[in-house]
Amino acid sequence: MRSPTRTPDWLLERILLGELPPEELARARARLLEEPEGAARLAALEADTAATLVRHPSADVARRVASQARRLQARGERPARRFPSLTAALVPALAAAALVLLVRPPAAGPVAPEAPVEETRVKGLEPRITIHRQRDGAAEVLVDGALAASGDVVQLAYVAAGRAHGVILSVDGRGTVTLHAPESGTGSVPLAPAGTHALPGAYALDDAPGFERFFLVTAEAPFALEEVLAAARSLAGRSEARTSPLPLPSRYMQASFTLEKSSP
Repeated sequence: MRSPTRTPDWLLERILLGELPPEELARARARLLEEPEGAARLAALEADTAATLVRHPSADVARRVASQARRLQARGERPARRFPSLTAALVPALAAAALVLLVRPPAAGPVAPEAPVEETRVKGLEPRITIHRQRDGAAEVLVDGALAASGDVVQLAYVAAGRAHGVILSVDGRGTVTLHAPESGTGSVPLAPAGTHALPGAYALDDAPGFERFFLVTAEAPFALEEVLAAARSLAGRSEARTSPLPLPSRYMQASFTLEKSSP
């Protein structure tokens, strides 16, 4: 029998997407994690969302939404020239909404009123990386420390949890540093503040031995790549590259995800 204080599905989605004010998000997340199945429900929804992003990249959804918007606009009474930025402004929001609808489970019936959320000091979501491995057209959820092999195709995704700018890179057992977002340039990239967002393309693991460790480095303001790359190169050449954080100032927040490489 379900507890009357069970977090409803609609609120679970908003917790995952970060679509609540920071204090309310922290309280709702803390209450969810106190429920017997709360952590498992959140992890399952996150995995389902990330898998959907692999099957339906946001760029493809955006193109479909833009095409539909143009057709609707062509049939409208007002000329398009009156709204020069309307479609560009709506496409990202509509694409995000479409992706949420793709993963939203069907309603099982009326949702009981939400119980009051108690005050707590537990922090809300933190930036993190999620990784899926592509196998036979399906997306396999990987956990930190999972075993992988050369040639595996993995899809990287991030949760910014409100941080505005970031960089995703990796270091491997050969000491190589690889940029994933951005793939080139001199500065960080803007991050979508809420939800799980897959990078545009998948990544094939090479034959570097030992491990491949992915880092998400975030900050509140744009930052230059060089400091982060220098820190990654410094760590990559040391024996503790598998476990130690990047040697960066405290203004950066960093999260990592390690794949252990199987021997040939």
